[in-house]
Amino acid sequence: QVQLVESGGGLVQTGDSLRLSCAASGRTGSMYAMGWFRQAPGKERKFVAAISWSVGSTYYADSVKGRFTISRDNAKNTVSLQMNSLEPDDTAVYYCAATLRLNPWEYEYWGQGTQVTVSS
Repeated sequence: QVQLVESGGGLVQTGDSLRLSCAASGRTGSMYAMGWFRQAPGKERKFVAAISWSVGSTYYADSVKGRFTISRDNAKNTVSLQMNSLEPDDTAVYYCAATLRLNPWEYEYWGQGTQVTVSS
Protein backbone atom coordinates (compact mmCIF):
# COMPACT_ATOMS: atom_id res chain seq x y z
CA GLN A 1 0.00 0.00 0.00
CA VAL A 2 1.03 3.57 -0.70
CA GLN A 3 -0.54 6.58 0.99
CA LEU A 4 -0.49 9.96 -0.75
CA VAL A 5 -1.17 13.43 0.60
CA GLU A 6 -1.30 16.46 -1.70
CA SER A 7 -0.77 20.08 -0.79
CA GLY A 8 -0.34 23.43 -2.48
CA GLY A 9 -3.62 24.09 -4.24
CA GLY A 10 -5.33 27.46 -4.18
CA LEU A 11 -6.87 30.35 -6.04
CA VAL A 12 -4.64 32.23 -8.50
CA GLN A 13 -5.04 34.54 -11.47
CA THR A 14 -4.32 33.88 -15.12
CA GLY A 15 -0.59 33.86 -15.74
CA ASP A 16 0.32 33.06 -12.15
CA SER A 17 2.34 30.09 -10.94
CA LEU A 18 1.54 27.44 -8.35
CA ARG A 19 3.43 24.47 -6.99
CA LEU A 20 1.73 21.28 -5.88
CA SER A 21 3.43 18.72 -3.69
CA CYS A 22 2.60 15.15 -2.83
CA ALA A 23 4.08 13.18 0.04
CA ALA A 24 4.13 9.40 -0.26
CA SER A 25 4.38 6.86 2.54
CA GLY A 26 4.16 3.10 2.81
CA ARG A 27 5.70 0.93 0.06
CA THR A 28 7.56 3.83 -1.50
CA GLY A 29 10.58 1.66 -2.22
CA SER A 30 8.47 -0.37 -4.65
CA MET A 31 7.02 2.57 -6.57
CA TYR A 32 7.59 2.55 -10.32
CA ALA A 33 6.15 5.97 -11.07
CA MET A 34 4.19 8.84 -9.63
CA GLY A 35 1.89 11.12 -11.53
CA TRP A 36 -0.57 13.96 -11.46
CA PHE A 37 -4.09 13.88 -12.85
CA ARG A 38 -6.81 16.50 -12.81
CA GLN A 39 -10.57 16.55 -12.97
CA ALA A 40 -12.52 19.63 -13.96
CA PRO A 41 -16.20 19.98 -12.95
CA GLY A 42 -18.39 17.72 -15.03
CA LYS A 43 -15.45 16.16 -16.84
CA GLU A 44 -13.46 12.95 -16.62
CA ARG A 45 -10.19 12.76 -14.76
CA LYS A 46 -7.28 13.32 -17.14
CA PHE A 47 -3.57 12.65 -17.10
CA VAL A 48 -1.33 15.69 -16.53
CA ALA A 49 2.21 14.48 -15.91
CA ALA A 50 4.20 11.53 -14.60
CA ILE A 51 7.72 10.69 -13.54
CA SER A 52 9.42 7.34 -13.17
CA TRP A 53 10.66 6.93 -9.64
CA SER A 54 14.10 5.42 -10.25
CA VAL A 55 15.21 6.95 -13.54
CA GLY A 56 13.27 10.19 -13.49
CA SER A 57 11.82 9.94 -16.97
CA THR A 58 9.01 12.43 -17.41
CA TYR A 59 5.76 12.40 -19.35
CA TYR A 60 3.37 15.27 -19.99
CA ALA A 61 -0.02 15.87 -21.49
CA ASP A 62 0.17 18.08 -24.57
CA SER A 63 -1.96 20.70 -22.86
CA VAL A 64 0.67 21.37 -20.18
CA LYS A 65 3.94 20.83 -22.03
CA GLY A 66 6.22 23.82 -21.62
CA ARG A 67 4.18 25.19 -18.71
CA PHE A 68 4.23 22.42 -16.08
CA THR A 69 7.24 20.60 -14.67
CA ILE A 70 7.11 17.44 -12.60
CA SER A 71 9.97 16.54 -10.28
CA ARG A 72 10.68 14.11 -7.50
CA ASP A 73 12.74 13.92 -4.33
CA ASN A 74 13.49 10.26 -3.70
CA ALA A 75 14.99 10.94 -0.28
CA LYS A 76 11.84 12.72 0.92
CA ASN A 77 9.42 10.53 -1.07
CA THR A 78 7.78 13.54 -2.59
CA VAL A 79 6.72 14.55 -6.08
CA SER A 80 6.00 18.11 -7.11
CA LEU A 81 4.24 19.80 -9.96
CA GLN A 82 5.41 23.30 -10.81
CA MET A 83 2.67 25.01 -12.80
CA ASN A 84 3.49 28.21 -14.65
CA SER A 85 1.45 30.45 -16.95
CA LEU A 86 -1.75 29.11 -15.49
CA GLU A 87 -4.94 29.46 -17.49
CA PRO A 88 -8.62 29.21 -16.51
CA ASP A 89 -8.75 25.83 -18.29
CA ASP A 90 -6.28 24.54 -15.71
CA THR A 91 -8.95 24.86 -13.04
CA ALA A 92 -9.57 21.42 -11.57
CA VAL A 93 -9.05 19.14 -8.64
CA TYR A 94 -5.52 17.80 -8.96
CA TYR A 95 -4.79 14.27 -7.81
CA CYS A 96 -1.45 12.70 -7.02
CA ALA A 97 -1.09 9.05 -7.97
CA ALA A 98 1.42 6.25 -7.56
CA THR A 99 1.90 2.87 -9.16
CA LEU A 100 3.91 -0.21 -8.27
CA ARG A 101 3.32 -1.62 -11.75
CA LEU A 102 5.74 -1.20 -14.65
CA ASN A 103 3.43 1.25 -16.40
CA PRO A 104 3.51 5.06 -16.00
CA TRP A 105 0.02 5.37 -17.45
CA GLU A 106 -2.01 3.30 -14.98
CA TYR A 107 -2.18 4.00 -11.26
CA GLU A 108 -3.66 2.15 -8.34
CA TYR A 109 -3.00 4.57 -5.47
CA TRP A 110 -4.53 8.03 -5.26
CA GLY A 111 -4.45 11.04 -3.01
CA GLN A 112 -7.51 12.93 -1.85
CA GLY A 113 -7.02 15.77 -4.33
CA THR A 114 -6.30 19.47 -4.05
CA GLN A 115 -8.29 22.25 -5.70
CA VAL A 116 -6.65 24.62 -8.16
CA THR A 117 -8.73 27.54 -9.36
CA VAL A 118 -7.46 29.98 -11.97
CA SER A 119 -9.48 33.15 -12.36
CA SER A 120 -9.53 35.15 -15.58
